[in-house]
Amino acid sequence: MTASPDAAPDHLQVRRLLVHFGAAMVATGQPVSDIEDEVLEVAAHVGFPDAQVAAAPTGVTVTLGSGEPSTFEAVQGSLRLDQAAEVRTIRYRLLRGSLTLDQAVDQLLALSSRPPRYPPWLANLGWVGISAGIAFILQPGWPNVAFSVVGAVVVVVLVRVSARVRLVSTLLPTLAAFAVACLVFAGAEAGWLDGPLRTLLPPLAVLLPGALIVTAMSELATGDMVAGASRLVFGTVQLLLFTLGVVAAARLVDLPAEQLTNLRVDTIGWWAAPLGLALITVGIGLLESPSLRLLPWIALVLVLAFVAQSAGQAWSGPVLGSFLGALAASLGASAVEGLRPTLPRLVVFLPAFWLLVPGSLGLVSTTQLAVRAGGSADTLTGVLGVVSGIALGLLVGSAIAQSVRDAVRRARRRPLLTR
Repeated sequence: MTASPDAAPDHLQVRRLLVHFGAAMVATGQPVSDIEDEVLEVAAHVGFPDAQVAAAPTGVTVTLGSGEPSTFEAVQGSLRLDQAAEVRTIRYRLLRGSLTLDQAVDQLLALSSRPPRYPPWLANLGWVGISAGIAFILQPGWPNVAFSVVGAVVVVVLVRVSARVRLVSTLLPTLAAFAVACLVFAGAEAGWLDGPLRTLLPPLAVLLPGALIVTAMSELATGDMVAGASRLVFGTVQLLLFTLGVVAAARLVDLPAEQLTNLRVDTIGWWAAPLGLALITVGIGLLESPSLRLLPWIALVLVLAFVAQSAGQAWSGPVLGSFLGALAASLGASAVEGLRPTLPRLVVFLPAFWLLVPGSLGLVSTTQLAVRAGGSADTLTGVLGVVSGIALGLLVGSAIAQSVRDAVRRARRRPLLTR
């Protein structure tokens, strides 16, 4: 059984639980308002309804009441999807009374050392699969897909080296973008492929700060100014580092500026998109190690996001497509959580960011601005609209889902009140 007010849980024990739970949620990349709400829910459950929480992108502070001692926990790095799913499971079991406070703390502390489900070579293969899947959707031409696969191998090598060499880790965005761009631009100059700028995006999609920037926009829209502004600045700097690598490669290869346009190739056929979605799902399973029971739900949300985004783009353009894609992903993930409470909404939802690729489109815009400053202002305005559309879709989807959850709870309480 969990601690209750009658059991008089130790204050330090409760603060440790709340601060480690909040830190784990920060490491999953959730908006700070969601983190604070869930930590406060746990605090109220263990008998401290007056607790206060201040979450930030790099740490979390918890106190059990005004004027009480506080505890701070710094956050370094991020969690894989399987680790993020375990955070949700710990919370669920704690609220249901099948975990004690000490057991919950021990499990949260053990998360960072939890090994991946698959060996490194399979995780590397998953990264290549995600790149190929995004290429089938973003730039469906056989030469483009082939170059994206080779580029993904280059990026994987750099990522693995960066884990051992600090300098490579610091310069990873620029080095990865430079290496992939040199490869793709050389192929374009040789006449082997068209649309090189979109072709270099799939290998970099996992590294690009798209989810970070959209989360920042969501936080700013909900009034979390400090967290939102810091994430936005950090994401923008990361995007500029990627752009530096791409621009340097364009200068080195001496690719004409006319070829650096947002040109989409479509020579494979209608089945490229379903194949791409399947490859992304399998790749996520290998790279991020979620349990097999999560993969069908991840695939479902990916399909919902893709269909809604495609319909919106066909109807009115990329801004509406981004809004509808984010709305469908948010509502779909919330519906999955409603049907299966033990399945974490965040884990089911996060892979949809790699389909919506706001960071990728931002890389296109900033590269065009750097190479052709006179003709890219409209493109930059367009990507701001795309990012804002995704953020708005997330906010609207979350608001609708919360309203539905509240209505269901009220409906369940009515029979109890009338007895």
